Amino acid sequence: MTTPRLQLTGITKAYPGVVANSDVSLTVMPGETHAVLGENGAGKSTLMKIIYGSVKPDAGEIRLNGQLMQIRNPKEARANGISMVFQHFNLFDTMTVAENVWLGLTRNSLEQVTASILAKATEYGLDIDPSRPVHTLSVGEMQRVEIIRALLTRPELLILDEPTSVLTPQAVEKLFVVLKKLASEGCSILYISHKLHEIRELCTACTVLRGGKVTGVCNPTQESNASLSRMMIGAEPPLLERTAKHAGAAVMHVKGLSLKREDQFGVDLDDIHLHVRSGEVVGIAGVSGNGQRELLYALSGEDCRSPRGSIHIGEADVSRMHPGGRRKLGLHFVPEERLGRGAVPTLSLAHNMLLTRTESISHPKVAGGWIGVKQLEAHAAGIIKAFNVKAGGPRAVAKSLSGGNLQKFIVGREIDAKPKLFIVSQPTWGVDVGAAAQIRGEILALRDAGCAVLVVSEELDELFEVSDRLHVIARGRLSPSIPLAEATIEKIGEWMSGLWEPQGAEVQHA
Repeated sequence: MTTPRLQLTGITKAYPGVVANSDVSLTVMPGETHAVLGENGAGKSTLMKIIYGSVKPDAGEIRLNGQLMQIRNPKEARANGISMVFQHFNLFDTMTVAENVWLGLTRNSLEQVTASILAKATEYGLDIDPSRPVHTLSVGEMQRVEIIRALLTRPELLILDEPTSVLTPQAVEKLFVVLKKLASEGCSILYISHKLHEIRELCTACTVLRGGKVTGVCNPTQESNASLSRMMIGAEPPLLERTAKHAGAAVMHVKGLSLKREDQFGVDLDDIHLHVRSGEVVGIAGVSGNGQRELLYALSGEDCRSPRGSIHIGEADVSRMHPGGRRKLGLHFVPEERLGRGAVPTLSLAHNMLLTRTESISHPKVAGGWIGVKQLEAHAAGIIKAFNVKAGGPRAVAKSLSGGNLQKFIVGREIDAKPKLFIVSQPTWGVDVGAAAQIRGEILALRDAGCAVLVVSEELDELFEVSDRLHVIARGRLSPSIPLAEATIEKIGEWMSGLWEPQGAEVQHA
């Protein structure tokens, strides 16, 4: 019999108040693409970090190509042919793309690494500039860096944690071609994704985790999305119910917004026309790095350089207004970066409430420098319960949560404010199917309650599920809007390349 590429036996890892992995066993054969499936907080990422050497298990053993291993750190993992693409990226913000990749490939010169990045980027369709500082990249562009860095090590075992969450359908197809080729050449792949159709297309084996324990092993090609959902969360995710609704007056109106980028690696916004009415969801699709970040900064108030008269909320000109002022007008915003922008990693969930809720929280009263901590924690606990956030209570620090659970808390914090205008970027990035259905359901509930909702996402399936109208952003330009009934994956894919015809009537209407 062929020796397994990777064999885990009895892996256990506990943290204060939670057992992340409990007696987990898993076997991956050479050339096998093996899915690890589970809801947020099931222990998937912890297990992958143990394999990669960034977390030490409390018990159990790891065998690589039949040899008992103690992988003490990621450097040893890479030396033994293991590479990993993390869901939360391990990149130094002040260094360039090439310098970040070079750190893991010290036998090569920086010039050689730069050439290799360009070659791999071209081969895999992962457009990236090696000279750009990481702090200028969008989340999608950072993920491209991580993928390229992993592939350049020529791994025997490649671990991918939500690798397609911010890739376009075309880029996903190209990545799958690459992954299938790697597998055919003998590379084993451990693949974490909440996109069940991807797992069924790509993977030939699947281990299911629930609550840190293995609850099933299957061949996903012989399963349906429904059966995989039942194995993962114990039920099928609820179907979203969309009701026909007549949109009201424009809550946000953007007219002729042009804005020069703040740094040389940004994107200029060019004559943006956009409106979002009460009782509707407007979606914006596009490949990461085409102006989404610049547009969101301008709309949220993080960038206050917009020309006067270019952005209105209701009758108020907010073009130069700071975020706090816009919140007082009913705007609440969820950024794509959870840790560092959506939440302070080292603060508790309760204290993270204060980032955006000081205007709308009646308890605790922030007066005279005093904060009613008990009331604040009670409010955070209510959001934790309402959005089914798996956390050690309101005092748990943000960085202790899994990515999906932190996302649920941040989205819940802003929805709980009962906004008049809700802007959300990548609402279900890295979130399991059950939680994604809940968040999308909450977005539609906001719409039905009369809120104006703007969703920026690189997941077309998500946009087609929640939007009433769609735009595409490409190279800092915004397409005309198209009603959902007239939109197709093919048309939106073409528009992502900037291939749309100007529609004067739409622009005037916007």
